[in-house]
Amino acid sequence: MISAFANIFKVPELRHRVLFTLAMLAVVRIGAAITMPGVDPAVVQGYLDDVDRGAGNALNSLITAFSGGVVASCSILALGIMPYISASIMVQLLTAVVPKLSKLSREAGGRQKITQYTRYVTILLCIVQGYMMAKGLVNPEGNFFLGGMDAYVKKAGVELVSNPSWGFYTMAVIIMTTGTLFLMWLGEQITERGIGNGTSLIISINILSELPFALVNTFKNLIREGDPTKAMILVGLICLFVISVAGIIVITQATRKIAINYAKRMVGRKVMGGQSTHLPIRLNYSGVMPIIFASAIIGFPPMILGLFWPDADWVMSFQSLMGSAGPIYWGIELVLIFFFAYFWVATMFQPTQISEDLKSSGGYVPGIRPGKPTADFLDHTMSRLTFAGASFLSFVAIIPQVMTYYWRDILPPQASQFFGGTSILILVGVLLDLMRQVETHLIQRNYDGFLRKGRIRGRYEGDGTSRESITANTSRVVLLYAVLALLILVGISAAIYKQVTVKEKRAANAEQSK
Repeated sequence: MISAFANIFKVPELRHRVLFTLAMLAVVRIGAAITMPGVDPAVVQGYLDDVDRGAGNALNSLITAFSGGVVASCSILALGIMPYISASIMVQLLTAVVPKLSKLSREAGGRQKITQYTRYVTILLCIVQGYMMAKGLVNPEGNFFLGGMDAYVKKAGVELVSNPSWGFYTMAVIIMTTGTLFLMWLGEQITERGIGNGTSLIISINILSELPFALVNTFKNLIREGDPTKAMILVGLICLFVISVAGIIVITQATRKIAINYAKRMVGRKVMGGQSTHLPIRLNYSGVMPIIFASAIIGFPPMILGLFWPDADWVMSFQSLMGSAGPIYWGIELVLIFFFAYFWVATMFQPTQISEDLKSSGGYVPGIRPGKPTADFLDHTMSRLTFAGASFLSFVAIIPQVMTYYWRDILPPQASQFFGGTSILILVGVLLDLMRQVETHLIQRNYDGFLRKGRIRGRYEGDGTSRESITANTSRVVLLYAVLALLILVGISAAIYKQVTVKEKRAANAEQSK
């Protein structure tokens, strides 16, 4: 495996793709560090230093993980890539339900039109969410994703937005909408000219951006005064992390292979067909969608009710119930995960269409008659697989919440998400798909892949062929690397200077208090 990583840089095209992908991901994190105009960056930094960023319910943790903390830092990329993902899910569901869209997706050039519709829906979502986010910046007490900002502002006696006029609202909506469209464009560039799926990699790098903060806090909480019990807990957490990742890989890769035979037929003087193959059906067919839908259904009603009736007692009680992860919350989430798992399969998996396609091409399942019996068999098989997949998703989704609920003093919420939940599922799936594409490039040039026996299967089934080579101009890429290196050095210097300044201010405040 080590030699495979070394061989990556021996293939010019693959090396260029990897470096281009890393450069684009660096641009994403640089944009996440830029505070929105009109927002006081000193107040934002003080809030981040004073408030626990990992606090909140499942929806808050989900959006924080997907955005890499840009919501709490009031960045120009505050909306992140979530509007584009939401629009993609909406259009995908409509394509499976609306006959006109379904017919359009199968026509020549239909996918381009559906992609265009997705972008239009993304812009609409950005405008609505951008206005709500700008309103939340002006009134932090009503901002669902800035928990504790109102208390910090009152305690410090400062204002987050100094001039909350309509000019600020217009500017904020335009900037955040542009930021989301910029991330969408970067994702497309990574997919075409880089390696891996661009949108998935942007989400993954945002999730991983919280990893150093989580590791430092966990280490500080567990390694204190040489306590051996704390050290044993740390070792146990490391073992649990390895077991969790291994189990997620096994379940993510698990498929049910249904044998398919093709009848022999004469075409002219040639005998066609007669071969045997299989129809792979993934155990976790719905992926992370049920967890995302369940978190949204649980989290959005309290947020919307809080906007219309902020001072109502029953709204506060409902928000307290939904915001505090406990047995009742877990039970509701489990029911919703099972419901959305079956809903996603019923919407996306079409056994009747698969049966008709097999029948028209001369294929059949051994022992099952073509037509409706084959469709019933596929539907029954998928129902059993969906139950197993939903049980797995429910277990993975509850693990970080249980750990945070019972071990909050030991394990920070940012660290618990790496033991289960949506974050680890996305990371494992993206890394598997990335390794599969890299392995394809290596094998095509007579290099060994990551594994000498077998092949790596990613989240997306395919024939293993690479995309058409689309590369950027070499001189422009070199210039881009130089600019990025300069920006990274400036950012590191600013971070060190800011940390030293914060320590000096705290020391001065401590002396004054004495």
